[in-house]
Amino acid sequence: MSLKYAIIGCGRISPNHIAAAVENELDIVGLCDIIPENIEDKMLKFDLPQSTPRYTDYKEMLTKENPQLVAICTESGKHGQIALDCIEAGCNLIIEKPIALSLEEADAIIEKAKDKNVKVSACHQNRFNKSIQKIREAVEKERFGRLLHGTAHIRWNRGEEYYKQAPWRGTWEQDGGALMNQCIHNIDLLRWMMGDEIDEVVGMTANLKHNFIEAEDLGMALIKFSNGSYGIVEGTTNIFPKNLEETLYIFGEKGTIKAGGKSVNLIEEWQFADKQDDPDEVKANYQENPPNVYGFGHNPLYADVINAIHNDRDPYVTAEHGRRALELVLAIYKSAAEGKTVKLPLDKCSTLDFEGRFE
Repeated sequence: MSLKYAIIGCGRISPNHIAAAVENELDIVGLCDIIPENIEDKMLKFDLPQSTPRYTDYKEMLTKENPQLVAICTESGKHGQIALDCIEAGCNLIIEKPIALSLEEADAIIEKAKDKNVKVSACHQNRFNKSIQKIREAVEKERFGRLLHGTAHIRWNRGEEYYKQAPWRGTWEQDGGALMNQCIHNIDLLRWMMGDEIDEVVGMTANLKHNFIEAEDLGMALIKFSNGSYGIVEGTTNIFPKNLEETLYIFGEKGTIKAGGKSVNLIEEWQFADKQDDPDEVKANYQENPPNVYGFGHNPLYADVINAIHNDRDPYVTAEHGRRALELVLAIYKSAAEGKTVKLPLDKCSTLDFEGRFE
């Protein structure tokens, strides 16, 4: 039976969600945005029936439509409170990254979802890339042997025009900078692949050429994982003249991989001591060519969440996974601001802790 679905926030990322909802045959019972034109634009784009209910108040929509699955696609700083209100109303959730901007809110979401027995998935859709699934399989089969180090590079461009489109972008209250907004997908993948548990982080951040935003346009970090491996993060929105690449490397005793492309959607290096597969075949069979950096992952993520609801299991990407990606970004921010190593786990931290950092 088709689930009743609603979306809150009809901005830049919403078409990927609506397309996935249509593809997965969800019953769209509500579109909500505080700017009605955003809703009408998406209605037209997806040729939705004129009878589809539209709202500017999400609480009114939750009460009147009783959706079973809600996607939260608002500015990042509003994710936490909206999620808590949706969970209170008994809705299952897909929350765009980052899951929240504070660890306290992320923990509240996780706790409340357990109390209300609803499913919450953090929208880290790149985990569903064919390339990433193939790499993950190699990690789980321990084909790398001992993991040595991994790196995540996000070398992108975002100009003033991008930030003018939505005034919340680049603010500490509603967004954060390059690491939190543009780089968190690849940061999530690095943490996930390298064993998930982290001992300590050393970070540096700067605002080098975006003096019209509050947060960083460059972030670098060294990570010591609990399994004895190491990680490097390099994230920036300063690349001239346009997006260059997003890459993920994993180096092990018995294996080397590189994923690249617009959204780590290609395998560019595949070498394993066990010679179980032909590198050229792997590169050919596990590649996708998405039209933009969002990739093709929303559709399978939606399919997984729907299945998780029907079968009362955890989604493939959980709220806890979303919290871990958030924690690592905040740890980098904290280390950079304090000029010292930060030990994990972190209990409390928020982007608001770094207000005024680059003034």
